Amino acid sequence: MAFTIRDFQPADFDLLWRIDQECFSPGISYSRAELRAYMRRRGSFTLVATTLVTTGDASSIMADTDTGKSEKSSPTTASSQGVVGGFIVAEADNRGSGHIVTIDVVKTARRSGVGSLLLRAAEERLRAAMCGSVELETAVDNLSALSFYKRHGYSVVRMFPRYYSNGVDALVLEKDLVGK
Repeated sequence: MAFTIRDFQPADFDLLWRIDQECFSPGISYSRAELRAYMRRRGSFTLVATTLVTTGDASSIMADTDTGKSEKSSPTTASSQGVVGGFIVAEADNRGSGHIVTIDVVKTARRSGVGSLLLRAAEERLRAAMCGSVELETAVDNLSALSFYKRHGYSVVRMFPRYYSNGVDALVLEKDLVGK
């Protein structure tokens, strides 16, 4: 299934927040206010991975984010512009650094290249904003995320003890965007 990247639209917000709640445990996932604040910060942008699918194909990726069950009639991953496979929130500061705030991929779209597509698109946008590097945080126990980021050229640069509200430490990863 082919996903395309588009810019966030305000009508997407509730769906993206529900996806964040599904992707991360309490204490790591964002409250509505936190997610909205990050998306509105100066220099931030949100990209959404969507696909237009036929009704027969939709059930394979449209999972209800509350129950995990397929819902053909009212999929919670559907937006007015297709089925959402995931999203990324990133920001560029005025000192030439980028930051990935969150990258969320719905469970049924994982391992299909959606995360890589979102990450590459965000990195391209950060390069265009003249960012020479990009950083992100991930929980020390999120081994699949660590593996994903390392495959994409990120390296651990430091640790923040008790970074998340649930007390979990975070690793800070960084990637050089110059010449890549």
